[in-house]
Amino acid sequence: MLLETSLPSLLPADPGADAAPAGRLPPSSDWTRDIAVEPGTDLWVFGYGSLMWNPGFAHQEARPAVLRGYHRSFCISSSRYRGTPERPGLVLGLDRGGSCRGVAFRVAVEGVPGALAYLWDREMSTRAYCPKLLPLRLAGDGPGAVTALCFVVDRRHRQYCGCIGQSDMAERIAGCCGERGPNTEYLANTVAHLDALGIRDKRLFSLYEEVRRRTG
Repeated sequence: MLLETSLPSLLPADPGADAAPAGRLPPSSDWTRDIAVEPGTDLWVFGYGSLMWNPGFAHQEARPAVLRGYHRSFCISSSRYRGTPERPGLVLGLDRGGSCRGVAFRVAVEGVPGALAYLWDREMSTRAYCPKLLPLRLAGDGPGAVTALCFVVDRRHRQYCGCIGQSDMAERIAGCCGERGPNTEYLANTVAHLDALGIRDKRLFSLYEEVRRRTG
């Protein structure tokens, strides 16, 4: 069940979270060519993986949310952050079908350009995602439905690997490590934060248990 309260601070940032390192942000044209946000309005951003506990951008509120038509999946190959070219790991994306529970962050209008520049630097370095503005259902007080920025996997991208089964996913995650740490750490952090938020993702929890069996 979704938590029925707002989440002003969520949980502390995790040192293993997959945020981009500090540095030069890309020009605004990097995001303006992909999405068109309504001028003069706040922006909602949907977090379903590491963005949930380490968004990395200023926001005014955080609300539990449900996205219909997509599910959270380890469907993106990672040869840098959670793996290597020789042993690529897996990271999360939104893939077609089902639904996904996560956290929606509201960015005030004056902070929208900076937040988008940061997110493009963090999430779009290889363009494995297709950024989309999609409808969300929110829990708690305030509006019940909003349009939010969501990072959906590009199924045509060379990093897409959504066709592999759970056993193969578990084998890859159990044995891979990249610049930001073991792939198992990424999975464990996600499961722990989902659990703390009262979100039960059966697919992810089942995958986590299989990885634990493999790693002891």
